Amino acid sequence: MIRHLIATLLAVFALNAFAAADANKASQAELESVKGIGPGLSGKILKAREAGTFKNWGDLVDRVGGIGPGNAARFSQAGLTVAGSSYEGSATAAAKPARNAKATAADGSDAAPKAGKADKADKADKTSKVVKPAA
Repeated sequence: MIRHLIATLLAVFALNAFAAADANKASQAELESVKGIGPGLSGKILKAREAGTFKNWGDLVDRVGGIGPGNAARFSQAGLTVAGSSYEGSATAAAKPARNAKATAADGSDAAPKAGKADKADKADKTSKVVKPAA
């Protein structure tokens, strides 16, 4: 009898740990049950929700400061949904430019010329130390 009670309690705790919370319906406590969401972020979500429900993950990311594509993916894996949907990163991630993207000219060619051997030699000359002979 005691074993059944303990097993039931463990099952209830396990289900609560993996309970999903929808950003449009969850209370502050339910939002904070999602790993990574604390009081500050849950407050921001609730404040943004006052203006209207979130249409999708992109809407949530746009309206709530502190949630970007990386956090959205982590929160989704931890059980957060928006309008019943889990996060699919391609739509929001594609909207933001890559950090290390090369600048391109209007014709599509590289805007900055590539360094050749002569440029590398000039750079080496500038960085080498000059030793003056003792007088």
